[in-house]
Amino acid sequence: MLLALLAALLPLLAVTALTAPEAAARAKAVPTATLTEVTDFGTNPSNLRMYLYVPESVRPNPAVVVAVHWCTGSGPDMYNGTEYDTLADQYGFIVLYPSVTRSSKCFDVSSPQALRRGGGSDPVGIKSMIDWVTRTYDADTGRVFATGISSGAMMTNVLLGDYPDVFAAGAAFSGVPFACFATTDGSEWNSNCSGGTITHTPKEWGDLVRNAYPGYSGPRPRMQIWHGTEDDVLRYPNFGEQIKQWTNVQGVSQTPAATDTPQSGWTRTRYGGTGDQAPVEAVSLQGVGHNLYAQGMASRVLTFFGLDKSGPAPQPQPGACKVTAAVNAWNTGLTASVTLTNTGTTTVNGWKLGFTLPAGQTVTGGWGATYTPSSGSVTATNVSYNGTIAPGASVSIGYQASHGGNSAGPAAYNLNGTACATG
Repeated sequence: MLLALLAALLPLLAVTALTAPEAAARAKAVPTATLTEVTDFGTNPSNLRMYLYVPESVRPNPAVVVAVHWCTGSGPDMYNGTEYDTLADQYGFIVLYPSVTRSSKCFDVSSPQALRRGGGSDPVGIKSMIDWVTRTYDADTGRVFATGISSGAMMTNVLLGDYPDVFAAGAAFSGVPFACFATTDGSEWNSNCSGGTITHTPKEWGDLVRNAYPGYSGPRPRMQIWHGTEDDVLRYPNFGEQIKQWTNVQGVSQTPAATDTPQSGWTRTRYGGTGDQAPVEAVSLQGVGHNLYAQGMASRVLTFFGLDKSGPAPQPQPGACKVTAAVNAWNTGLTASVTLTNTGTTTVNGWKLGFTLPAGQTVTGGWGATYTPSSGSVTATNVSYNGTIAPGASVSIGYQASHGGNSAGPAAYNLNGTACATG
């Protein structure tokens, strides 16, 4: 029954996903380089093909954008149907186009292997491609991004869940949350998910992502989500479920920090921040179906990624936050009192304060936040009563730690990824 449904739906996926990218292809500029296939790039359990666009203007230590195609498409189709190559000519980054060889030409976003780090299937092959690119071109491993359409959007969610240490951000056009398409019977299609009837709490969605890489406590990729209200292939409720998932993963409020209308019929909400690189950005397109990708959207993706500058992505600057800290130590232990002040002009809704403990220190307890992990690069996450910090307001937190002789406090702090002033 499921296979029959998949066979019936694949032509619809092909028609709806291809029209707009093809329109974009007809209008885009002629690239300065050519698309090249790379073979023997590393571990590739599902026999993917790898296509690469390296502009003649490629910059030193370039960023990498992984552009993932739709069902029945291919890497060359994604190259021809989007503007990432011509934007790469302008900004000097590399574009990687994975390509499916299985008969459906859909990415595996449903198998247990695909939904855990290093589990096998397509994500492992794509990770091998990225490793090949970063080795070969000395690419910046801190600026690797993923974007995709339809099946590629679903894979974008999967990649960011499986490999949060690899990707800085993602942009998903007409997709579904990580693990929404999960099946255990070998089927590629999940009708409940595509129909928008699978719902979870934010924490349940977030746990599905976190369980893909148990024990990981580092920073998580930012996510940009696009969806049409009239999507009849991957129904519109999946838009809200993705917002629930990625705001929870980022540890930010589900209440938008900013809402605007960048274009007629569009509603853009930003979560955890108000700028172009907010932790989560979501764009709802009124009256638009599954085939929502259009020329110009790739430029908005680059703005979210921070790649629309002729040079390295801008680094966060101090000034939006300030941290003052005091340490009281004894022979084998210490307590640290930390005051975090919002020196910006907008309210912080949900915060994570990152810092690195000196070698030999281990957190043994704390107040005002949850602390993970207990040593090394630590993230202090707000608790229920202090997640909102108005402009000019402060919160006070602290922790106890053991030490092996070095009782100094952390040298630097960052708030939701933005460096804080200290003093």
